[in-house]
Amino acid sequence: MKTSTENEIAGKIHEVKGKVKEKVGHLTNDRDLEAEGTVERVTGKLQKKVGEVEKAVERR
Repeated sequence: MKTSTENEIAGKIHEVKGKVKEKVGHLTNDRDLEAEGTVERVTGKLQKKVGEVEKAVERR
């Protein structure tokens, strides 16, 4: 599998995990878990974007 595809998949997984952590942190009033989820979600979005950019560069 290409690195770009791996980055996109891993990024999406981190996004989903981050959203879950945010929701659980919010529901349990655990600000640390909620913040950890936010960081993981944003990191996942960035990683997914890196994969998209890599794919675009590969096509050229």
